[in-house]
Amino acid sequence: MTTSAQLRSGKGSGDENFPVASWLIKPEHRPAILAFYEFVRVADDIADHPKLGSDEKIARLDRLESSLLGNGGDDEVGIALRGVLNKRGLSPRHAQDLLNAFRQDAVKLRYANWDELIDYCSRSAMPVGRFVLDVHGESRDTWPASDALCAALQIINHLQDCAEDYRNLDRVYIPLDALKASGATVQELDGKKASPALIDCLHGLTARTAALLQQSQGFAASINDTRLALEVSVIQALATRLLTILAIRDPLSEVVHLSKMQALATAVNSSSRALLRRLLRTMVPAHGYQTP
Repeated sequence: MTTSAQLRSGKGSGDENFPVASWLIKPEHRPAILAFYEFVRVADDIADHPKLGSDEKIARLDRLESSLLGNGGDDEVGIALRGVLNKRGLSPRHAQDLLNAFRQDAVKLRYANWDELIDYCSRSAMPVGRFVLDVHGESRDTWPASDALCAALQIINHLQDCAEDYRNLDRVYIPLDALKASGATVQELDGKKASPALIDCLHGLTARTAALLQQSQGFAASINDTRLALEVSVIQALATRLLTILAIRDPLSEVVHLSKMQALATAVNSSSRALLRRLLRTMVPAHGYQTP
């Protein structure tokens, strides 16, 4: 049987829209986050593999979970993550939630409305942020803001890749009721250029995603670990910039991704500003400055 590693798309952490365990994260936390990323990447590649049928995808994801839980599976990435989780006393729950989402990807090709999409994001994106927070020992009070950010990042990816997902996998994350409300159809995602109706739909979803991202604005400030807070600030800045692009461009015919240089410039600027804000907060007395 072909191993999971042999099914890899070749995409790595450096190819993602947003940083994964960047140099901002403390070195002692990076291995755990990268082991989790590798597990998720393999599972995602299985779910998105164009030559595997739904039943085989689910069987392979089940094997991955068995390896994660020590129930007889022999998948190397599952075994590796299990070792990391056991060493750090972390639960496999977040990884299992993601596997649940990828099983859904194997069989579900359409989303009726925004609520269905957010339900999918609750398992395909939110567990990633929660895992990173758990690795850092952060309070679960940070979860709601993290969930909003992670869902926004996921939907940004869906908007950027809407044509590719449809053409390669016949999978459409754009809610069907949003398409209908704008007078667009699923088939228009295969066009070389988006119709005015499809543009209206995609730009409307971009605005809704921007409102979702806004719910995460206090997230970085609520994080105790300074380096993680800086990484979150970078991710929020990148997401804001991508939404600005998606609000005016056509993802079917125009570039809606940042170049590596644009992403780097955004990261440096946002992390510097976030660090300055954090330093200023520590310098201001708890009850504010009082004039003599």
